[in-house]
Amino acid sequence: MPDRTIHEALKVEDPLIVPIAHDALSARLIEKAGFHVYSIGGFALAGVRHALPDVGVLSFGEFVNGVCDIMGGSSLPVIVDGDDGYGDVKNVTRTVQSYEAMGVAGLVLEDQTNPKRCGHMDGKSVVPLDVATRKLEAALAARRSSDFFIVGRTDARSVTGLDDAITRARRFADVGVDAVIVEAPQSVEELKRVGGEIDCIQFANMAEAGRTPILPPKDLKDMGFSIIVYPGTLLLRVVKTVCDALDDLRQGTLELPEGTKNFAELTELFELSKWRDIDDKFGGGER
Repeated sequence: MPDRTIHEALKVEDPLIVPIAHDALSARLIEKAGFHVYSIGGFALAGVRHALPDVGVLSFGEFVNGVCDIMGGSSLPVIVDGDDGYGDVKNVTRTVQSYEAMGVAGLVLEDQTNPKRCGHMDGKSVVPLDVATRKLEAALAARRSSDFFIVGRTDARSVTGLDDAITRARRFADVGVDAVIVEAPQSVEELKRVGGEIDCIQFANMAEAGRTPILPPKDLKDMGFSIIVYPGTLLLRVVKTVCDALDDLRQGTLELPEGTKNFAELTELFELSKWRDIDDKFGGGER
């Protein structure tokens, strides 16, 4: 397990602001910017690593490899998107055990059918509540430490309505998960209902251009949300910057924006000095 648990991080910052990393470099930048926790989401990982949409086309092994790479960039505790656990209760058990052994701090498990879709896409469906409940019970039984933070997420709002989504989240809380997510509330009033009607640590998912209104963390905290996740913020800005740079190259111009890091700053971000020290100490001067 990481040095700090999610529960401990919540004591340091409440609401806990959680950016989503899409690669090891973004994870490192999140840490250097002073955040206490980060997350790895399926949407960002599938998009950056494979240029694919988050529609359930990646395997558990592909996600594990991606998560392992990203975790190499930061020592912060990380919450990982575990989709539906990649199968039945046996797969959920393996998913929990694998990620906990890797040093992941927390795991989100959702109640969508397989293949799943990004939470703000159309065409979702959910499994029966008893199926989702048993999978979460299996997840809780599989973890070695109670510090491993298990989150139950329901996507029922867009399928069976808000009332059912709240009922499901309450049931997840009764099972004993550490936190819940009601994905994609569609108005401020719905956010208020979710935040006020579920007695558990709750996530708010602030997805730009998604179905949920984007509100300041203070407002969300007042509604009852303790963890605020930003699944697309970094990736959207990175894509815009890359597109702008490519446009500049196509037009034959190369004017770096103000504040762009120079080569020395960039290599230091990659911890070049640490690797030089290792080379100097153990390399024997060989090049």
